[in-house]
Amino acid sequence: MEPAPGPQEKYQLITRNLQEVLGEDKLMAILKERELKIYWGTATTGKPHVAYFVPMSKIADFLKAGCEVTILFADLHAYLDNMKAPWELLELRTRYYETVIKAMLESIGVPLEKLKFVRGTDYQLSKEYTLDVYRLSSMVTQHDAKKAGAEVVKQVEHPLLSGLLYPGLQALDEEYLKVDAQFGGVDQRKIFTFAEKYLPSLGYAKRIHLMNPMVPGLTGSKMSSSEEDSKIDLLDRKEDVKKKLKKAFCEPGNVENNSVLSFIKHVLFPLKSEFVVLREEKWGGSKTYTAYEALEKDFAEQVVHPGDLKNSVEVALNKLLDPIREKFSSPELKQLSNAAYPNPAKSKPAEKGTKNSELENVIPSRLDIRVGKVISVEKHPDADTLYVEKIDVGESEPRTVVSGLVQFIPKEQLQDRLVVLLCNLKPQKMRGVESKGMVLCASSLGEPRQVEPLDPPAGCCAGERVYVEGYESGEPDDELKPKKKVFEKLQADFRVSEDCVAQWKQKNFLTKLGTVSCRSLKGGTIS
Repeated sequence: MEPAPGPQEKYQLITRNLQEVLGEDKLMAILKERELKIYWGTATTGKPHVAYFVPMSKIADFLKAGCEVTILFADLHAYLDNMKAPWELLELRTRYYETVIKAMLESIGVPLEKLKFVRGTDYQLSKEYTLDVYRLSSMVTQHDAKKAGAEVVKQVEHPLLSGLLYPGLQALDEEYLKVDAQFGGVDQRKIFTFAEKYLPSLGYAKRIHLMNPMVPGLTGSKMSSSEEDSKIDLLDRKEDVKKKLKKAFCEPGNVENNSVLSFIKHVLFPLKSEFVVLREEKWGGSKTYTAYEALEKDFAEQVVHPGDLKNSVEVALNKLLDPIREKFSSPELKQLSNAAYPNPAKSKPAEKGTKNSELENVIPSRLDIRVGKVISVEKHPDADTLYVEKIDVGESEPRTVVSGLVQFIPKEQLQDRLVVLLCNLKPQKMRGVESKGMVLCASSLGEPRQVEPLDPPAGCCAGERVYVEGYESGEPDDELKPKKKVFEKLQADFRVSEDCVAQWKQKNFLTKLGTVSCRSLKGGTIS
């Protein structure tokens, strides 16, 4: 077992590869007394890209130095920043960020159990926090608020008031998360100095601020979620990674604003303490560098060719991305990704006055969900993974339903069981058998995948209606039109609570006898 690092060693780990530290003396003083408490926050706006590995790599350093690290998913900030995350997509994008950031950390070997994960809305809507926002707004000038957010908040011709609130909320987060330090990109510097100026005015301590450099985008400027050509997405296919790296700015001998070199310096070297340039034997063969400075020197002197550097980064980057791609290959996470970031080209606005022209018309009461009793279960004659069930939903005849549950639930556990059935989907032939409903089930997010049918409360009868809390009175559609994707839009917000209760946007699925639940899949999805 390695001995615990001393204060000086911790200081070196915490500050290596940073561009600037505000409060170095205070940092060293704390390290001599106890472990540092630090947080990194990310607004849940555009899709995270490979530059997010830079803060992830530093988070690994912080943990090696014994720091107590909190990761903040700043959902409210995402909305305030010129509505980069529309209110109706906020929950979905926050869930996407939580899942993808955790997958990134796992891909570089960071133990998640040593981290604390928090959402902004967990505390930013409290009475105390809101009062502090008002107190701060009575002290801060419009000039200072605008200046503080200039590098972070989206700048537009007619800015919204929400953008002026953004820096104040980020400053207050330091107090409400009870940390010694905040870590972020150097583009946050004006917000950090804003916090140092105004928090003491509220009677709160001035914090330490740690800043990493901004990784240049593939085009030479800052890598940005909103500029497609500047970034590599975490879920990009290998062929897309190759194509984007091929076009990346990496001029022979130029080490300034070189995104390829920068990624090696700030991500790959700290993780592996070495980098291998892959080359054919006729060009000198592969070479392992154990110091970044030596690689930069060779590139500056054109000993290393840009093509070899790009090919080597491609191999190393795909090793980091492979486990993330694999995690997001599951149907549930593909659906989450598509729902959180819908393709604008596919979403044509409806005409004014039509039923679905407004989001609020996509509501749970449009779903005809009922308690069903499974009368019989047989294997599908032409598909090994499918059951054909007869389910009583209180009609004159049982419905025939085809379900892909063979590999998850033994036939005996379905027979005579009460289930929850979606009854107004358009009937669909599945391998020659027409299915007239869908058995709703909870699914785990992790591997191996687990599936459990939702359970109505004990004592329910076949045909009883299942509804979402607050949507008891609406009439369900006679039949859901596949092109409108009403079910898919609602399903994106279906989730199992930590108490195993089925929910839509944190509102419970109910019958007149109580809540609908599953047996054990806390935090799972529902499909």
